[in-house]
Amino acid sequence: MDGRQRYLASALVEHIGIGVIILDSKLRIQYWNAFISQCSGKQLEQGINQALTSVFPEANTPHLDQMVTQARDHGQHAYTQWRDNPYLIKLPYKPAREPGVLMLQSTLLFPFRDMDEQLCFGLLLYDTTEFARTNKQLDAALEALSGKQIEQERLIKKLEKANAQLLQSEKLAAIGQLAAGVAHEINNPIGYVFSNLKTLAGYVQDLLRISDAVDGATSLDELRQLKRSLEYDYIRSDIEALITESEDGIDRVKKIITALKDFSHIEEDEFQFADLHRGLDTTLNVVNNELKYKADIVKEYGELPQVECIPSQINQVLMNLLVNAAHAIEQFGRITLRSQQEGDWIWLEVEDTGKGIEPHLLNRIYEPFFTTKPVGKGTGLGLSLSYNILQKHNGRIEVSSEPGQGTRFRIWLPIRQPEAGSSGNPSL
Repeated sequence: MDGRQRYLASALVEHIGIGVIILDSKLRIQYWNAFISQCSGKQLEQGINQALTSVFPEANTPHLDQMVTQARDHGQHAYTQWRDNPYLIKLPYKPAREPGVLMLQSTLLFPFRDMDEQLCFGLLLYDTTEFARTNKQLDAALEALSGKQIEQERLIKKLEKANAQLLQSEKLAAIGQLAAGVAHEINNPIGYVFSNLKTLAGYVQDLLRISDAVDGATSLDELRQLKRSLEYDYIRSDIEALITESEDGIDRVKKIITALKDFSHIEEDEFQFADLHRGLDTTLNVVNNELKYKADIVKEYGELPQVECIPSQINQVLMNLLVNAAHAIEQFGRITLRSQQEGDWIWLEVEDTGKGIEPHLLNRIYEPFFTTKPVGKGTGLGLSLSYNILQKHNGRIEVSSEPGQGTRFRIWLPIRQPEAGSSGNPSL
């Protein structure tokens, strides 16, 4: 194709009433036409070389994964009709629409090779509202759907409120579980410190008897006899051991309290840069009672920078994953913790040697109240809460599991939070 032909093709793409997006093999945006800018309110400069799901976060759905698999692995065109709601990409700013009239979109994803024989994808988005309106039955359906929009919005608001209440109940349940474990962890060192203090009290009474005998003793031999009868040498050596042991116990309590403070960050509810390794370690201290009888902890940490996040919420996610891992192990196993940086993203991984998750259940694990645990072992909201927290952080969660072999959860977080309106996820 010569220069004039390329110019004509470019002019045509810029002026047709169809959205055109060109993606590379990793689904990073290489180009879109004026239709996309006009309808989305976003400029190409904002999206160039960014992941599609970063610029259009609503596209981050299993449906997109299926379309990409169909196009990339089978070389087929993947098509979604206007009836496939919700849309892959929403174009909310499209002009010239009457109030209350729905905009119906269809989508086509197809693979092709560029001039360097590199795999690329073309994504076409076009409006089929007028086609639907030419059919009387469809037009009547559109009117009915338009009339239901306000009612639907009300229901969505109610559901959002109910969801917030459910998530709060999960937080309270987690706090209760956490409190029981922490109470046990604190009670153990406090118990032997208290026992040591009682022993020390007896030793002090004996030492005071020896001290008082100094003034009234008639001879040095009498004093030596008293010391032998009270086992002075043993008392002296045991006091040192008791003090050392008690110091260790108090230090353990101090570490638990510090871990709780680091874990909760009660006074913080805003994004800030945090050391996620420290957060993971303090979370391990907090849930130690849940883990120590179920698994050995193996740390395979990589080098991580400070990450912009709400530390207490990320700690909540890690706690959920760690407790779930412990519950999945029926006898005694291993929990492996990994971390790594990849470009502008980091990931944290929790892998267990538990019983695993059946393949047909993997697409349900983030549903509220869904759980594979026995009755009374959990509300089924932990992963739902974790999913929502990661969405808030413009991150994502991945799971890989094999029945009888174990499960691996990996959470992705951007090192820096994107600007408002440009949130997203790592490229596929």
